[in-house]
Amino acid sequence: MQFSTKIFPQADLHSPKLLKAGLKSVLANATDCLVLPYSKADFEGFAGAKGAKAQAGLLGELDQFLGGSVAHAKALGDLDGKVTSVCVLRADKSWAAAGVKAKRVLLLGIGDLHSAADRGLIAYSKVARAALKSLSGGSIENALWFTPGFKDLKDVASVAEEVRLTIQYAGDQAYRFGVRQPAMKFKAKDTADSFKHLTFAGNDAISKDLKLAVEQGAAMVEGMNVAKDLGNLPPNICTPTYLGKTAQALAKKTSLKVEVLGLKQIEALGMGSFLSVAKGSDTPPQFIVMRHQGGKAGEAPIVLVGKGITFDTGGISLKPGEAMDEMKYDMCGAASVIGALYSAALMGLKKNVIGVIPTCENMPSGGATRPGDIVKSMSGQTIEILNTDAEGRLILCDALTYVERFKPRAVIDVATLTGACVIALGHVHSGLFSEDQGLVDALTKAGQASLDTVWRLPLDAAYHEQLKSNFADVANIGGRPGGSITAACFLSRFTEKYKWAHLDIAGTAWKSGAAKGSTGRPVPLLVNYLLEQN
Repeated sequence: MQFSTKIFPQADLHSPKLLKAGLKSVLANATDCLVLPYSKADFEGFAGAKGAKAQAGLLGELDQFLGGSVAHAKALGDLDGKVTSVCVLRADKSWAAAGVKAKRVLLLGIGDLHSAADRGLIAYSKVARAALKSLSGGSIENALWFTPGFKDLKDVASVAEEVRLTIQYAGDQAYRFGVRQPAMKFKAKDTADSFKHLTFAGNDAISKDLKLAVEQGAAMVEGMNVAKDLGNLPPNICTPTYLGKTAQALAKKTSLKVEVLGLKQIEALGMGSFLSVAKGSDTPPQFIVMRHQGGKAGEAPIVLVGKGITFDTGGISLKPGEAMDEMKYDMCGAASVIGALYSAALMGLKKNVIGVIPTCENMPSGGATRPGDIVKSMSGQTIEILNTDAEGRLILCDALTYVERFKPRAVIDVATLTGACVIALGHVHSGLFSEDQGLVDALTKAGQASLDTVWRLPLDAAYHEQLKSNFADVANIGGRPGGSITAACFLSRFTEKYKWAHLDIAGTAWKSGAAKGSTGRPVPLLVNYLLEQN
């Protein structure tokens, strides 16, 4: 999917003085489909009959250029003025006579511009999805999307959010695993979506911001695609070594710097907790460090840490067989960090960002860690392993100790950590844990801007009582009650030297059932968070 911008200097669908000239310039652009938004007021002001009243406003002026097509659509009931309503008009001879080069015009109902319910980003997301659904799956290969009509031109920040969200949804719609990874299917080949190019039209008032928003959105989609690919690949291909090679391949395409540490280097660092998870597998662990140096030298970086269990059997605490194939998604935290770093590099983000990814398999074998074993973490704290299926926190805790060396501005770890978070929040919000209110506010805002939302859960000291051990400094589980909370409490013990937040994405990183696959979340959340940091 390609994204671009086209500027029509004086085009303004809200200004009576500029409306006709603006429409004429936009309609004269050759495109398979022109997407034009219209409001409730536009619809109510259009009588659909001859006369001065019929010619007033957007739809009236458009009807003149399109030889009465708008009035005809209204008479048929195809144009009803409702929010998310989609009406596609197709060219006839009268269009060409009026200098119209667009093959189609998609009229998109955006509701009442004075209604808070119709102006919110959630409402806009429904409008965008409705339009994109109409553009996909047919003979439309490219479209010109007139951006400023969706909100007041003075509200440039909201226009940028809407553009990025539209691109995010367009990228989601265009993604085909079998097209991106053709070797995975031999007979039942996936076909690419026919809709391949979306151009955002704007005017001089927003040209700079529009161009930037499109570049940012396109980079975010590339990061999401990488995260989806990694999540969807089978575990016999997407191993810890594969993750390391993927990060190195992305570095060759961008300015990213990547270092991949192997078993001996991990042992030398004293990461006993991480290595306890890797012991049961014949596949060696990897510790991946990705650096985007977009900020000033010496500027404190934002560090993203991703859980990279490329397959999780549960180890000796073996999981049930049903749906165990979905445990290939237990590296979606790592995938989202790799994707977010790739996005940051593609958009040339002027910040220092570091991605840290501990990755291994959790397998049962004669050499695997047992329930009851005690291991020593890189921090020096000892851990009694009561359940080997609570392994994500065991690899993350050493990574969280490792990142102290960067003297980070903030650290965010991302992990498909607990089934308990799915029970608590379902598949809507990712769980957010942090005692730093500023970090909570920033991540919440970023989630709202991308509709990749989070919900804050507690980290009260009382929950730490469940992690007490008679034999070690801490146990790796605290029992069933508050399972996602005690997991976060465990991680917090290794984050005392910096600002930290934990994202539990177990309910949001992938979908089950007929639509099974990686969602690419929380790449949009992470990218929007990075964009908003000063």
